[in-house]
Amino acid sequence: MTTDLSSLDLKVGFEIHQQLATKSKLFCNCSCAEAETYGRTFVRRLRPTQSELGAYDPAAMFEFSKMRLAEYHASAGTSCLVEADEEPPHEVNPEALETALVFALALHSRVMDEVHVMRKIVIDGSNTSGFQRTMLVASGGYLDVSGKKVGVQSICLEEDASKALGDDKQIKKYGLDRLGVPLVEIALEPVTGKPDEIMQVALTLGRLLRASKRVARGLGSIRQDVNVSILGGAVVEVKGVQQLDQLIKVIEHEATRQHGFVLIAEKLKENKIAKDGIGDRVEDVTDLLSKSQSKVVKKIFEGIRPVFRAIRVRGFAGMIGYEPYPGIRLGKELGELVRFYDLGGVFHSDELPNYGITKEEVESVRARLDLGGNDAFVIVGGPEEKVSFATDAIVRRLAAALDGVPAETRAATLDGRTVFSRPRPGAARMYPETDIPTIPVTGKMLDALSGKVPRPWDEVVDAIAKKYSMNKKLASQIFDSDYLSVFEQVVASTKVQPTFVASKLTEDITSLQRQGLDPAALTDQIIAEVFAKLDAGQIAKESVILIFEKLMKKEAGTVDDAVKALGVSSISDDELAFALDKVIGDNMAQVREKGMGALSMLMGRSMAILRGKADGQKINAMLKEKLEKMVGSGKK
Repeated sequence: MTTDLSSLDLKVGFEIHQQLATKSKLFCNCSCAEAETYGRTFVRRLRPTQSELGAYDPAAMFEFSKMRLAEYHASAGTSCLVEADEEPPHEVNPEALETALVFALALHSRVMDEVHVMRKIVIDGSNTSGFQRTMLVASGGYLDVSGKKVGVQSICLEEDASKALGDDKQIKKYGLDRLGVPLVEIALEPVTGKPDEIMQVALTLGRLLRASKRVARGLGSIRQDVNVSILGGAVVEVKGVQQLDQLIKVIEHEATRQHGFVLIAEKLKENKIAKDGIGDRVEDVTDLLSKSQSKVVKKIFEGIRPVFRAIRVRGFAGMIGYEPYPGIRLGKELGELVRFYDLGGVFHSDELPNYGITKEEVESVRARLDLGGNDAFVIVGGPEEKVSFATDAIVRRLAAALDGVPAETRAATLDGRTVFSRPRPGAARMYPETDIPTIPVTGKMLDALSGKVPRPWDEVVDAIAKKYSMNKKLASQIFDSDYLSVFEQVVASTKVQPTFVASKLTEDITSLQRQGLDPAALTDQIIAEVFAKLDAGQIAKESVILIFEKLMKKEAGTVDDAVKALGVSSISDDELAFALDKVIGDNMAQVREKGMGALSMLMGRSMAILRGKADGQKINAMLKEKLEKMVGSGKK
């Protein structure tokens, strides 16, 4: 079964989080550069706090229920006592605030008379303090997208979170070098249309930000949270979309997923299922599974204080495993839910007996729960304290299925799908920051910044095309890429043709990415070094992409290592002539038979030997010259 997205009244709202290219962090003077090594480590366990009205935020309570420790890694120069939450924050970085105000002017927004710093409760470990500092800079306004105005909800300036380093299910590890890097968050009004049309909105906003030359570039420097809803559903926030081609897949998947749960809800309502029958009975079934031969069950019993609890779900027989679309089912949602409690043991009656759990064991569970023919059950196993939290969460999720799509926060996967992350936060997560005074914004300040508003994208791309003598398509590709600054650096410091540099940094790297290779290995320094070797004649043009590929495959750690491994050091004209003479000599029979018609064959065999060691055009010209002399002298 497939769905027509145009019939779902699909609405998508964007929240763009863009790192700013400031000299220092938002609340201290530390560098925004990524740390190469860490020299200090400390551990914290974060706890939720009440809002000013005495309420607890549901997202914070969910994170607290996981009971994890956070381990922080710090390095001198990229973090200080502010990031460790052992010193009050300094004044707001004026460069970052200025950039946020410039974006507000560019988006025709209403700037706040005073900027107030707020604390947003976040206790997943990504902030040492248990909250993220954020400030509303402007509201309202619009983004011009091909002549259509897309409304702006808000423009905020905030600190970035710590960098995730690892997770062993008990301790989450973070690097503090990213914590406190200035971010601008721009939230747009929801828009409708096809996914590729909606993507144009994100592309246009990203281009506006990049045109300012005030934002950071590179993987992870811009992140898009997407709020997706369909007719009959709730707003679901999908976090962590980093690439535009991933965005379309996320929107399509999430719209389909939500429609699937609308269909499930309709089917449940047809069966007249009541919420009070969901989880009305929960039984400990540890004893019933204690002798199970299931590998999954045995592994859980090897843990600390293992228990198995069974949840009765009235009227749900056949519905937990029901799939309105492939891969869209309640059972899968429950599996994602318990994984966030670090539990892997969840089973339901629609899939049992299975996984080594026998028919007799299933029947004993049904008997203990006193199930009727139309009833279902869910079993969850693991450490006792985690199973208690997970049991409550499973009951709430099954009850929410009656309403269709629960409002929640989900995470984007690399293949364009979404997985459950946490409940949607509420108003209780915000409260004032008491350590930083308010910042007045005057008309005089805004007048002084009006001349710094970035030019329209078309004008910027036209200027790049004219400056570097390239067509507009290639100019737009290099502008939209993460490599504009290193492109300008390479062109300014070498004699390599700008069009060649731009094509390598856009089309060729993109082609390697589509093969699943990681572009993170290609730092600006490495890219500059490769083109410097080309400029110095140490490598040939053909070797540039080979070196990039070697580095992206992690088969070489440095440019020199890649050059050595590939054997692509540039050869002299004499060495080239000798190599071509050998190719001709090895294929003399074809040369005698075909004459100049053998050129294509000889070129292919020459490139197989000399690729990356000499320029292809040079090889072709020298080979043709040698062949013409040979054929012209009567040697056939």
